[in-house]
Amino acid sequence: MFSPYWRHATPIAMLAALIAAPEARAQQSLPTVTVEAQRQPKPVRAPRTQRSERDRVTVRPVPRATPAAPVRSGTSPLQEAAPVAAARRVVESAPGATQVVAAESYRDTGRVSTIKDALEYVAGVFAQPKWGEDTRLSIRGSGLSRNFHLRGTQLYLDGVPFNTADGYGDFQEIDPGSYRFIEVYKGANALRFGANSLGGAINFVTPTGREANVNSASVDAGSFGFFRFNATAGGAQGPLDAFVSGTYQQQEGFRQHSSGQSERGSANIGYQINEDVETRFYFNANHIRQRIPGSVTRTAALTNPEVAVPANVINDQQRNIDSVRIANKTTWRIGEATTLEFGLFGVDRHLMHPIFQWLDYKYIDYGGFARVVDDRLIGGFRNRLTVGANVHNGDIDADQYANLPGAQKGALLSRTKDFAGNTSFYAENAFYVLPTVAIVAGTQFLHAVRERQVIVAQPGTIPGRQEFDLWSPKIGVLWEAAPGVQAFANISRSAEAPSFGEGANAQAIPFTSIRPQRATTYEIGTRGRLEDYRWDVALYRAEIRDELLCLFSSFGNCNVTNANRTVHQGVEIAGGAAILKSIFAHGAQPDRVWLNLAYTYNDFYFDRDATFGNNVLPGAPHHFVRAELLYRHPNGFFIGPNIEWVPEAYFVDSANTLKTDPYALVGAKMGVETKHLTFYVEGRNLANKAYISSASIIDKANPNSPLFEPGNGRAIYAGMRAKW
Repeated sequence: MFSPYWRHATPIAMLAALIAAPEARAQQSLPTVTVEAQRQPKPVRAPRTQRSERDRVTVRPVPRATPAAPVRSGTSPLQEAAPVAAARRVVESAPGATQVVAAESYRDTGRVSTIKDALEYVAGVFAQPKWGEDTRLSIRGSGLSRNFHLRGTQLYLDGVPFNTADGYGDFQEIDPGSYRFIEVYKGANALRFGANSLGGAINFVTPTGREANVNSASVDAGSFGFFRFNATAGGAQGPLDAFVSGTYQQQEGFRQHSSGQSERGSANIGYQINEDVETRFYFNANHIRQRIPGSVTRTAALTNPEVAVPANVINDQQRNIDSVRIANKTTWRIGEATTLEFGLFGVDRHLMHPIFQWLDYKYIDYGGFARVVDDRLIGGFRNRLTVGANVHNGDIDADQYANLPGAQKGALLSRTKDFAGNTSFYAENAFYVLPTVAIVAGTQFLHAVRERQVIVAQPGTIPGRQEFDLWSPKIGVLWEAAPGVQAFANISRSAEAPSFGEGANAQAIPFTSIRPQRATTYEIGTRGRLEDYRWDVALYRAEIRDELLCLFSSFGNCNVTNANRTVHQGVEIAGGAAILKSIFAHGAQPDRVWLNLAYTYNDFYFDRDATFGNNVLPGAPHHFVRAELLYRHPNGFFIGPNIEWVPEAYFVDSANTLKTDPYALVGAKMGVETKHLTFYVEGRNLANKAYISSASIIDKANPNSPLFEPGNGRAIYAGMRAKW
């Protein structure tokens, strides 16, 4: 356990506490960082048939005496021969914690159906499944009090917004097994998309028809009636290429009344108009039907985890979604140093959600975006300027009916028309004071509108309108210390306008009284990728004003409003190492025992709150560990154990009266990967441990508060994938 002074330490003090003296008490401030890094050769000009945005926005330094490398356009990084490496060059241009997760690292060696399966080795990400694909996700403590859906992290699909305009998101529409890679930007490091939230942004990137082995078929099956089939196809002919992916999935579920099925599809079609202009159309559709077992008491979760809440069964509670997304992105190379990217998108989403009432919500989201990147030498120094604008608007027709037994619609209880509008402008400039040292400064301005019209009112439903104007500056330094090694530091602001889910019980808190959440974050860290080692390490401290938290409740439900001051700080350590090599196979491609590790330390607390003092913020554990020891042979065989460990229970209420339960889950996997075929067998929770996977948050709990989601029992899965 870390000593109490940790709460008031800056990131550099936290690092000193870890390395030197945990018992120290002195505060320290973030120092000035003076850095220097390796020189890199001038990038080779890419052929015009393989232009890529990734080349354009890379943070690769250019020697002073050398003209700026020509910029290449392209709507997708996948026109490159090594798209994941190209993606890493882009995300690692940010002077802060970012990470690229390649699909090969999670898709071909085990079952993949939730966002947790894909991001379990990204430190700082706490993703805990509830039922089906629904997941409670928090990055650096974002959205801790959002007990349903998502807030505080912005999702993108191929760079196009996935959240609704008011910030709400739903992981049931995410199909992690269908993406080429996933980009994770923590906090203000997501300014590349104009994103600006405490949790940052996650961008899911699909392949294009120009990628090798784009055709594939996979089947997964296992415990609790799980079955998944995915097929992809693609190709290119001259300037035209296309890719399509389709997934069918079903499961009976570990708990009663947790069955579900889904059909998801994605496609993109690209056309190279000429050697400087390319356009790409994106399509995404989802049909999801999922039953909800409900939250139970702590005792029930740990002693009888398979049982559903009786009311959920009687009223057949569900969350069902039909959605269609269409987008276009066009990239135009203007001269040798400037690239313009612009596009439009539209979303039609229907939520059919019989719970305590029958929610029938129809969302229409629409908007556009434009961005200019200019990468050239100025006075012999490399300078990269990014300027962009986003418009994201949304209309919500929200009808609520009585939910009769069997999920039958009863009488209309309320009808509102909501509008959320967001217009943002952002700019970021990276100036290389040395060939390998960049000073990066940026800012974002957001104008947000939240407006509600009440057509049919029920108690607590009131109309209103709010407008917010929010500035968020940022400054940082990035140092390429050696080939494949970087260090960084930054100070940034983030600001989040509230969604319509805040102040949900207007009798207690009208949504028009909710203020935006603001935070100032200090961050320092390092990352590197060498032959036998890789690491991503960050220390951060976020000082937050008006955090959107559960401060009181009514009818047993959390009501989210603004806290005064809170602090989120922590340590994120992720990486891997070849701890043994050349055991049975020697030469240029030896066998290895590879250690994967993701450790997160969270220290979130109220800062002298009038009601809760310096209590710990509920909803996240102090320590979260995910580790895997995997033996790999050059012939493709792999085998090894893994563990998920929460060594200390965490609070589920702001009053700090009720906790979850600590747990350790042991799993294992084995299989064979070849060039065209992959087979795996995976076991999860092999000790059949009863544990709490996720928990809802409330202001003050009691032992009978139904806040807990039991985790799955022992499970075995197997699958195969063919690609060509």
